[in-house]
Amino acid sequence: MGIYLNPGNEKFAQCINSEIYVDKTGLIRYCNRVMNSLQKYISMSRPRRFGKSVTADMLVAYYSRGCDSRELFAGCKISKDENCEKHLNKYNVLFLNMQDFLSRTNSMEKMLDLLKNRIVREIVNEYPEIDYFDKQDLIGCMQDLYGEVGIPYIFIIDEWDCVFREYKSETEAQKMYLDFLRDLLKDKGYIALCYMTGILPIKKYGTHSALNMFDEFSMTFQGVLAEYVGFTEEEVRELCTRYQMDFEETKRWYDGYCLEDVGSIYNPRSVVSAMRFGKFQYYWNQTETFEALRVYIDMNFEGLKDAVIDMINGKNGVAVNVRSFTNDMITFHSKDDVLTLLVHLGYLGYRSDTEEVFIPNHEILNEYVNSISNSDWGEVTEALKNSKAALEAVWRGDEDYVAKAAQRAHYESSYLQYNDENALSYTISLAFYVARNYYTVIKEMPSGKGRTDIVCIPRKQFAGKPALLIELKWNRTAESAVDQIKEKCYPEALKEYTGSLLLVGINYDEKTKEHSCRIESYEM
Repeated sequence: MGIYLNPGNEKFAQCINSEIYVDKTGLIRYCNRVMNSLQKYISMSRPRRFGKSVTADMLVAYYSRGCDSRELFAGCKISKDENCEKHLNKYNVLFLNMQDFLSRTNSMEKMLDLLKNRIVREIVNEYPEIDYFDKQDLIGCMQDLYGEVGIPYIFIIDEWDCVFREYKSETEAQKMYLDFLRDLLKDKGYIALCYMTGILPIKKYGTHSALNMFDEFSMTFQGVLAEYVGFTEEEVRELCTRYQMDFEETKRWYDGYCLEDVGSIYNPRSVVSAMRFGKFQYYWNQTETFEALRVYIDMNFEGLKDAVIDMINGKNGVAVNVRSFTNDMITFHSKDDVLTLLVHLGYLGYRSDTEEVFIPNHEILNEYVNSISNSDWGEVTEALKNSKAALEAVWRGDEDYVAKAAQRAHYESSYLQYNDENALSYTISLAFYVARNYYTVIKEMPSGKGRTDIVCIPRKQFAGKPALLIELKWNRTAESAVDQIKEKCYPEALKEYTGSLLLVGINYDEKTKEHSCRIESYEM
């Protein structure tokens, strides 16, 4: 048993023995199916904290000749597959975590030399009887070994893209790395399977890729492997039942990565933490600060800030072209390239059927708010910073403060023409952004004899807060907005609601350029 050649199964055993383990061994069935075929090269990219290393450890434990994992997989889904025993612990596995080699060296040449020397050393130590032609030649040693014993290799490569994340601007180093992988992997008869995982899809240079033999599964296309990206809705429901956690609240916090064929996919790290600790909070960002996101959303591409603000304000999708992205972290030609990178990093979800991006859940939405609140986005930044105070002003009936809060959120941009009630709704949503922490916010809700512009219904844990019916007017009066709520019986939509209710009218006067507000309590 070696470190790189035929490692043991200890890491995967720790996963199995954890308090929460969700069985994803079905992925092995696909790997077995494409074994020794033209489809034997698999690249599966997904965001950080989405179980990439756990999957790599699982494949090592299953295929490696350095351990006996029969008992470990006995209760897993793969054990029911007819080909399970055929492939279990039958291969020479090479497990390469590229981050380990990168972090121990200071140049691409030294990194690759270290990698080759360590692997050759383990090959020679484990198979000393083989007549190696050149013990300095990694590929030659692998061919010599395969020729003698006839046991093919399975490559498991984790953090494959770390070079592109840490050597962002060093094109020659990147090309050297890709050429090394191509020479090691492409068209080699000694390989039965290669599974490669990271955050970014495979880097493209010009019109082709050095690793074009791979089938790529990414956050813009997961295909038949979609259910193995994160937790499915069924898996999360089962966890919520086991740990007596509210499923709808779990969905609001951690759902949103909508993938073809399987629908909702949840962030595994965050769901596991919420179940274990019995509390909904921001777990994903504990491994990285909002600064990482701010770098990208502060880029000066036309329409980028408008798209981000649209999504923060609840827009269900922003059109994007993901095909121009070159799969690195510095080459951007348009806002589409930035938005596509954010999909791969997990900061956006992507719908392949409509080709739209969106902010997936409450946890990620908080990342955007933190980033913008610490950026120089003018009145947008100020509105987000002051939104809690604006909401508290509504609760205490401070009409002047609410009107001023709306005024602060009223900003000009190339996107927003402030000349109708839709624009006013946009501004009010920004001014009271923090309301989403306390309420389910519904726009244009059918009620009574019409539609209420904005309805805020308290979440279970905030049942003591008043519900809000917000009506917006343009060149009228705030009082007329409240009158309309009453005259058209809008409160009837909340007839089953038993808590307190506030009617909020907000008007914008185009001539004076000022907002006004009227707040009244209403008895159901």
